[in-house]
Amino acid sequence: MNAELTPLTSFILPGGAPAAAQLHLARSTVRRAERECWALAAEDHVNGPVLQYLNRLSDHLFVMARWINLKTGAGDVLWKPGGER
Repeated sequence: MNAELTPLTSFILPGGAPAAAQLHLARSTVRRAERECWALAAEDHVNGPVLQYLNRLSDHLFVMARWINLKTGAGDVLWKPGGER
């Protein structure tokens, strides 16, 4: 999927096709879980592959959202500094 996408030149905002927006939401949930696991790891043992898995899952959800926006023609929602969405 990533090979079909154009390189990033701007931050991507959540949105686009409905499925892509849902994947962006799922990604934010996974990122929150990852932050909580890192906080737990500061106090107790957390299995390393869990942290790595959550990080890679977050990346995969991001690529999937961009890919769906590409395939549906919705396009990514790009952040424009000082501009409007």
